[in-house]
Formats: sequence, structure tokens, C-alpha cells
Amino acid sequence: MPLPLSGTKSTTNASCGTERSKAPRCTQIFDLLDNDEDGFEGNVWDANTGRLEGRYKGVLGASTAQQVVRKNSEAWRGFFRLKDQYHDESNTSVTEHPEPPGFRGNEDDGRQLKGVIRNTSYTVEWGDRSRLEKLVGSELKDRHDHIGRLRLEIAGDPTWPDYEKQGRLDLWYDETDCTFRASQPVTVSDDVRDTPLADETAALDIGANNLVACTTTTGQQYLYEGRDLFDRFRETTRAIARLQSKLREGRYSSERIQRLYRKRTRRRDHAQEALCRDLLERLYEDGVDTVYIGGLTNVLETHWSVDTNAKTHNFWAFKKFTERLACTAEEYGISVEVRSEAWTSQECPQCGSTDRTTRHQDTLTCPCGFEGHADLTASETFLKRHTAKAVRPMARPVRFEWDDHTWSESPRSPERARPKEQRTDPSTVHRDGNVAAGES
Repeated sequence: MPLPLSGTKSTTNASCGTERSKAPRCTQIFDLLDNDEDGFEGNVWDANTGRLEGRYKGVLGASTAQQVVRKNSEAWRGFFRLKDQYHDESNTSVTEHPEPPGFRGNEDDGRQLKGVIRNTSYTVEWGDRSRLEKLVGSELKDRHDHIGRLRLEIAGDPTWPDYEKQGRLDLWYDETDCTFRASQPVTVSDDVRDTPLADETAALDIGANNLVACTTTTGQQYLYEGRDLFDRFRETTRAIARLQSKLREGRYSSERIQRLYRKRTRRRDHAQEALCRDLLERLYEDGVDTVYIGGLTNVLETHWSVDTNAKTHNFWAFKKFTERLACTAEEYGISVEVRSEAWTSQECPQCGSTDRTTRHQDTLTCPCGFEGHADLTASETFLKRHTAKAVRPMARPVRFEWDDHTWSESPRSPERARPKEQRTDPSTVHRDGNVAAGES
């Protein structure tokens, strides 16, 4: 079974540092630990961590057992630090009382097993047969008559193939997808990408039927369609509701329901993160250095409905998306600014009227004779409202649709900038089932 590596172009991009003065730390994970069920009473710092290391190092390896204990200590130190900040009246950065660390999951529904590998105890090799090699304990080697490091095949391509330093690797088993996953923090240099070569501007109209409509001062327009994604989100939500209705009295969830919740969230987050990177790569190539995003406060007060609220907050998670966009934009040297976009979706670009226009699905019409795509028109109006820079004549918009892996150009796009690409996978598992070759 291949090991998907989160933070790759084919899976999920992870968080990056926010201080430009330092080398940004980005994350590009799998699981094999057991939790100690004996419990512990007394001072947490009096726990016999040496006994715990000795219990697991024969299977995991001494360095991995040590990292598990160290990560646990880091969690407790973080908790006490936040607690001190919460009780410090001069410190306003922590406004809610922190919760102490706990197990991942609970005893009733099961616990997520997770492992951590020291940065010097594993290697990652990318290529036609991408692989990860890690140290394991002597007991595990003897049990399986194995010599050397454990070798795992990786599916996917790295987002950051060239990095200065690799961090501690996290490993876990994804029960929903029945596969192992890995997350690799890496430190990349500040000059990974130069700042955009021009000072162009872009504006985004964010919705749910069309997730993002983008217009740039270079005359480019991009439209990312979201109806299929929302239909799948709503279908999973209905399945969750059906299962909840069958629960016995006093129960509010089940393992199956939790799996559906996780699957629904991951599917949305994957599409979200892939959209951010695809769009920002295009804007970077267009020379865009500033992106305007519309705030939703005034818009929702004017056009609120149950369906609009569900799409904007539950499905698309507007705040989370804008945070992801800003984080990814930082890698490209692009700034993100939030501005009011009130009435841009009703304003006619020819006569400026907002009360005579009519919107039907994706079309905006006006008695003055204008007819155009509502979301693309809104993003163009939004752009012109907040930039003094001249906006070039619009080229035909490029449309994209989600195929559960990438945003590819839609067959309905008037001009296809590039054909729909077939997914590439450097692993061997889908071809002949061979494990990555090479000496350990």
C-alpha cells in the first residue's frame, strides 16, 4: 500500500510560517503507537518516562520512543504556558481557558494511533519509485526476519522537493481511506520564489455555486465551479442525518457518523487547498502582487438565506478558506486584503444600476442591454472599485472543475489553455505492485 504524503501537489498542502524574516517552515505523515491504558495520578512531571521508553523501544526503536515522550512533554509545557498567559491580566493574547492535553479520540469510539519519527531517523527519496525509510526496533526486525530500515512506498509528488532541513515526521493510519499517511515539516529558504515581477492586482468573488470567480488587471478571468462539490457535501450531510435518526435514545454519534464527518471535511479541505495553490500559481505567473477578497458581513445581512448560509459557512467555510489563501499567498510574495464587496453582484458594469438588474442562476441582466456571467461580472466590478490601476480588456474566462484530485480546465471553457491532465503517480503500486527498489 502506498503512503500518501500530505503537503504534496496530489494531496494536501499544510501550514507554513508567517514570519518572512525567517525561513518559512512548511509541512509536507503514518501511525503505529499504542496508548498506555494504566493511567497516571499525581504530578505529570513525575511520570516514569524511562519505563515508557523501555516498553516501546524494542518495536519502535529507541529514537522514536524518545520522540513520543518528548512530544507529550511539549504538549504539557504548552498547556501550562497558555494557562499562565490566561491568568496574566497584562496579557490579552489568550482569551479562553486552555484545555489540558488528552488522547486523540476517546475510549468509546476508539483512539487515533499516531507516531513521530526524529528528523535524523528517516529519509525520503523522490523519483520514479518514491520511498520513505525509517528506523525500527530490534524486536520488530526479529519478529519479521527483517534487516535494515523499514521501507515504505510513497504516492504523490512533493510540494517542496528542495528544502534546507527536514523536521520530525508524524505518522498515522487513516481509517476512513484505509491507508497510511505522513506529514513532513520542512524548512525552505526565503528565496524559494521571487516576488512577482509586476504589480498587477486581482479581485475574488467567493461563493458556493462558483467557489471563486477571479478577475485581474491583466484582463485574465478564472472561474472555479463548485456545484458538484456542494452536491456531494449535501449528500454526505443527509447520510449523517439518516444515521443520527437511527441512534438509540441518549446517543448522539457513532463511529460511522464520525467517519462521515471526517470524510466530508477532508474532501472539502482538499479541494480548498488545491484551489488556493492552483489559483495563486496562475496569479503569480500573471505578475499579481495584491489580491482583494470580499468580506461577507454586509452581503449576508442583505442576501441571507438558509441555503446561502449553509453553502458559505458550513460547506465552503469562508473564514478558513481566506486564512488558507493568505497563508499560501505568502509563499508567492502576494498580499491578501479584505474589502467590502456589497452590491457588486447586482451592479451593472455598463450603467451602474443595482436596482434594475436581474440575476438568474449564473446570469446577470440589465434593461440597458447588458448580459453577462454574474460572478465574473461581480469580481470585475469589485476589482475596478478597489484599484486605481487600469484594467485591460477581458479575455475569455477559463473555467475549472474539480475531479477529486486537481482543478482541471472544464470542457465548457471557451478556450482551453491546457487539456485536462491525467493524474500522475510516481509510485509503483498501481502498475506492478512492486515495493520501491534500492538498497536501504
